[in-house]
Amino acid sequence: MAHSFLKGQPWIFSARFDLGFILAPALVVTLAAVAWSLSGRAPSETSPFVWLVLVVGVDVAHVYSTLFRTYLDRAELSARPWLYGLTPLIAWLGGCLLYWCGSMVFWRVLAYAAVFHFVRQQYGFMMIYARGERGLPPLFRRIDKTAIYGATLYPLIYWHCHQRQFSWFIDGDFIRLDLPLLATLAGFAYGAILAAYVVKETALLRRGVGFNLPRNLLLVGTAASWFIGIVLFDNDLVFTGTNIIAHGIPYIALIWGYGRNQARLQGGRSSLLAPWIARLFIWRAAPLYMAALFGLAYLEEGLWDGFVWREHGGLFGIFSGLPSLGSSDALIWLAPLLAVPQATHYILDAVIWRMQARNTNWKQVLFAHETGRP
Repeated sequence: MAHSFLKGQPWIFSARFDLGFILAPALVVTLAAVAWSLSGRAPSETSPFVWLVLVVGVDVAHVYSTLFRTYLDRAELSARPWLYGLTPLIAWLGGCLLYWCGSMVFWRVLAYAAVFHFVRQQYGFMMIYARGERGLPPLFRRIDKTAIYGATLYPLIYWHCHQRQFSWFIDGDFIRLDLPLLATLAGFAYGAILAAYVVKETALLRRGVGFNLPRNLLLVGTAASWFIGIVLFDNDLVFTGTNIIAHGIPYIALIWGYGRNQARLQGGRSSLLAPWIARLFIWRAAPLYMAALFGLAYLEEGLWDGFVWREHGGLFGIFSGLPSLGSSDALIWLAPLLAVPQATHYILDAVIWRMQARNTNWKQVLFAHETGRP
């Protein structure tokens, strides 16, 4: 019975893959954060090694995984040359303009762009897992959308209205609102949204529609990781862990699973720029895939640390010879240049996964198992 139940679920790749790499990360890291915090052993600051694993190995690395979906795919490049050619340039020039207006202006805009990207990723996964739910009242879909947005926006509202011991990029990048009443009202609204979601799920079961396990696990994981990481605990490491793992690992897994499907569909006619790239998307090469992402992320963060931050010299010793430009006018062009991969990722990710477009190539690849192809 359990096997048939799992087999009938709208997985992206498979029950084992989705549960292990897309849905479990948020739940596991949240449970670990709660257990660690309640034990009283959670440090107030993130150690350099943990920072290296979380920030470099997951957060920055997931930015570079987009390369396999875009710039390393010949078919994608030929289909959207202007998008892929102009986006980095626009991101850099726009960043220079923002930094010229003030460093805080630059970091604040980048922080809110990142937040938008994080929120929309959860919404995107929600819609993917609800893709087969047709013929239901429009109200049900609106409740799903409101619930996933509520799971992310309520903690963000709370954060804006209460002082926290963590920040997104730098201290002060979020606008501070001295409106605790707003957070309270948002909390009541969020509770009502979750209650409506439970009522909707009950109605679906009574109609015999069945229980959408991945969609519900996604909502539970999102709600738990965002609430516990931002609202329940005021701890930098707890926030960093729940925020980064719940976001970065599923995205890295999504890109790898997409690449695996693409390699199977195309066989020896891979559209990737080099044959060896397609070989990364087999299980025994997964460590090489992660190593490639880590290498690119390490290079970027090393440049940031050498030129700007000077905070992790023990991790980036080979970059210590770079000139420190922490207070130089050169940062007007250098900081936006170093942020180009991140900004480009935010922009492209809003385009390349659009669900509204019918019969797009990415859907045929991502959901290949639904057509009986691999």
